[in-house]
Amino acid sequence: MIPLLLFPATVSVASTKTVVAESYYVMADGDTLAIAEEKVLQRAQRKAVEEAGVYLEATFHDFERESGGRNSQTSSLEIRTIAAAITETDVLESRRSFEQDRPVFFVRIRATVNLTSLADAITRHQSDRQLAQHFRQLQQENQQLRAQLRQLQQQPVGVRMLAIEPSGKSDVHQRARTLLDRALHTQNLRDKIQLSTEASMLDDHYVDPFIVRGQTYIRLISLAFAERAPASTYAEYLEKARADFDRAVALDDKNLWAWIGKGDALSWLQHQDEAAAAYEQALELDPFADIARQRLIALYTTQARSQADAKHWQHALGTLKKLLNAQTPDSWIPYQKEAYLLRSDIYLKLNQPDHALSDLSTVIQVDPTNTSALVTRANLYRDRLQGRLAKEDLERACVLGSIDACEQLP
Repeated sequence: MIPLLLFPATVSVASTKTVVAESYYVMADGDTLAIAEEKVLQRAQRKAVEEAGVYLEATFHDFERESGGRNSQTSSLEIRTIAAAITETDVLESRRSFEQDRPVFFVRIRATVNLTSLADAITRHQSDRQLAQHFRQLQQENQQLRAQLRQLQQQPVGVRMLAIEPSGKSDVHQRARTLLDRALHTQNLRDKIQLSTEASMLDDHYVDPFIVRGQTYIRLISLAFAERAPASTYAEYLEKARADFDRAVALDDKNLWAWIGKGDALSWLQHQDEAAAAYEQALELDPFADIARQRLIALYTTQARSQADAKHWQHALGTLKKLLNAQTPDSWIPYQKEAYLLRSDIYLKLNQPDHALSDLSTVIQVDPTNTSALVTRANLYRDRLQGRLAKEDLERACVLGSIDACEQLP
């Protein structure tokens, strides 16, 4: 749902407003303390936005459900929109209490709300949603895309020359938007590339056609690689994708999908540091850009593993430090499991068992069935003469099918 925003008449001029807002949040069974604190802060920020004179249509829903005797609570809100509006947040008061044996979090904040930034975020919302939908569409149509890839490899895509008749700028842009809409909805890759190319030729300052075409090229590259095609067969697509995303960033350096696409192209080119910088820029624009964070996790983990394989332990730890930092929400820890495992192994090689133990415990917390982590932690416990804890880990791993764990039990 796209939020409905009612702006004061003065929003056309850059304006900020400082307001004080407060909120409560009842901790759900599935929440950690960090997640509960994050949710109560998000609620307060939402109230600050609305008290500043901006109304967001009901996109915030809380509901509680009971299953197997446990309660769970789900929250949904336009987090990205609120994040765009809040330029500064000071926590004035924060406390916890209990109601019916459940923790209740309270926070009072002073927030600076930039209404101009919020308006800009909303104007991007529709475009971003379309580009995200196009990205998912390309991801889901593997079988059909493979057939089209083979067709494209046999017959290079041509570009028709357009005769652009003199007309108003708005009319040309509207024709470009119409072509792009057709490109977004067609499943034929040749037509998708052709239509987005024509849209870009009609209006070369319209950023979305470059992103759509770049996304299509990246998907073609991914499919060719999956089919073990020689790199030479998709090198041209890679250069075209890179050029499209470079152009998109030049046209609009606040466009999330332009930076994600640029990171993808640079990753394929093995320019890892530049790719990481592109994904970081996407996350700076939108801290809730899940795709950018997933890409960054995979990139840094792969880079750190290569450094560890070369026995460059400190370099590997430095790379992982960029990923495993306090600013990353707890909800992302499951996706960082391999990074924590890798770092625990490096700590063991550097004879830092306490750090290794902490990382292994983090892995086991999010993946209680990880027998390798359980056995390694059991051995660390045994070295620390904590026999009971070692026995518990070995018993759990043995039940899960670890022969090594079973053999170590008395």
